[in-house]
Amino acid sequence: MERSIRRYMKVGTILHVSYKELGGGEGPILERLKKIVTDPFFEAVEVAQMKDAGVRKAATEMIARGHMVTAYGGQGRMLGAGLNINDLCEAGRQKALASLKEGIDEAYEIHAADFAFLAGRYEDETKEASFQALLASTRELCAYAAQKGNMPVLCEVFDYDIAKRSLVGPVELVRRYAKTICGEYENFGLMVDLSHIPMLHETLEENLLPVRDYIRHAHMGNTVIKNPDCPAYGDEHPRFGFPDSENDVEELAAYLRLLLKIGFLNEKDRPIVSFEVKPFEDEDPDVVLAGAKRTLELAWELV
Repeated sequence: MERSIRRYMKVGTILHVSYKELGGGEGPILERLKKIVTDPFFEAVEVAQMKDAGVRKAATEMIARGHMVTAYGGQGRMLGAGLNINDLCEAGRQKALASLKEGIDEAYEIHAADFAFLAGRYEDETKEASFQALLASTRELCAYAAQKGNMPVLCEVFDYDIAKRSLVGPVELVRRYAKTICGEYENFGLMVDLSHIPMLHETLEENLLPVRDYIRHAHMGNTVIKNPDCPAYGDEHPRFGFPDSENDVEELAAYLRLLLKIGFLNEKDRPIVSFEVKPFEDEDPDVVLAGAKRTLELAWELV
């Protein structure tokens, strides 16, 4: 592609994945955030829970002064605490809802462009009941967010049988879910991730085309699924080109090419497309992030 990537998307990264010591909502958040805000390659930065209100305020100001946009990832609120938004135990479902609503409050506080969460685990024999619980919870989240403003609420599509074992999930169920909720709420959509597609045993076309009308946010990442004995196996988001991994320049180019074809990448309303690339073991996070940027630049030349 000869035209600048900036004409079609806002390139971002997920702060707490790029710098994994921030995953608990504490640590040198502002110091790491400054690295991203002062890097002109990025227009967006995705954040998660920041437990200190003063840090949230300072982060909000830094992002605004850097002329950037931000998004809020609520997935860690579920994964870190072992919560499940489609829990068949009503007390558990309510606890998950309460945490995500708190996340929505924080997302509005930092002026996030959107708020994301994930569906929880399920059992095959009670899959439909879990799906109905997910619908109920999603309706409540969308209604709650809509009362406070117009920030979109997004469900990220994860694997269903390898790592996160999320109900959402295989593309047919994802489409049923998104079609149902989008028919009732204007502020709902899907988040897709290149690293999750191989884990779903689907091609790019199988994964994206059936839900093309519901995609509102995208991630770029990598996964290892060829070698279950590898410590980076599953949903670990190793760097592009990691040994035995699925995604590198050509795969990222194919992903972006299809996102452009279906109109998700566009000049009128440029979406956030962020790296989700995590340093493996003692890898330097800045080196890994630099590698991701090079990979994207090379991939864009092939789009």
